[in-house]
Amino acid sequence: MSQIQDLKVETRAGTGKGPSYQTRQKGLIPAVIYGGEGDPETVAVDARTLERHVEAGHFLTTLFLLDKAGAKTRVIPRAVQLDPVSDRPVHVDFLRLAEGASVRLQIPVHFHGQDVSPGIKKGGVLNIVRHSINLLCPADNIPNTIEIDVSALDIMETVHINDIALPEGVKPLIKGRDFTICSIVASTSVKEEQKKAAAGADAPAAEAAPAAAAPAAGAKAAAPAAAAKAPAKPAAKK
Repeated sequence: MSQIQDLKVETRAGTGKGPSYQTRQKGLIPAVIYGGEGDPETVAVDARTLERHVEAGHFLTTLFLLDKAGAKTRVIPRAVQLDPVSDRPVHVDFLRLAEGASVRLQIPVHFHGQDVSPGIKKGGVLNIVRHSINLLCPADNIPNTIEIDVSALDIMETVHINDIALPEGVKPLIKGRDFTICSIVASTSVKEEQKKAAAGADAPAAEAAPAAAAPAAGAKAAAPAAAAKAPAKPAAKK
């Protein structure tokens, strides 16, 4: 979990496209603070400061202490709108978090240990089912990422949510199901090798079956021949 970050904001007058455009022209980013017991507030954040926080990563899972003229409010970003051309933030939504509050977040999953995984060494592939997990997190214990070690996984082995030690108080939003997060699966080349090996194992048995049947067929064929060579019995004298 990252430490709470301080962020200065100032009051912003007006809403809508016009006032928001004027705010950006001043080098500020329009934002909204909502949730909790207070009414929504329209504020503005220094553009360069906000960009640095966004570029640092984990922006949507980082707690901020907003300072507005000395009045401080603990919040977490819930949405950040980016410009489609410059990819810079143009609007932010902040959610108030009171003491003891919990928040639903989508926490990204990071995988490590692929270089020593026995399954991957055999030619298997890491199949990622979930790149992030929806979790209910206490405001004071929000993880930046969920780390999963696959170094011991072999082919056809799987990591489920119940295999992960989540931080204290953090719970998955999907309840009653031990859902899959990742697995090691056989690649196409490995599957082809397995098919060839299985075909090779079946071949000797298939060849042995006609050989065993050949003497029986020969015995049946020899019986008429032997009957043909047997001399006919002389007719009985009257």
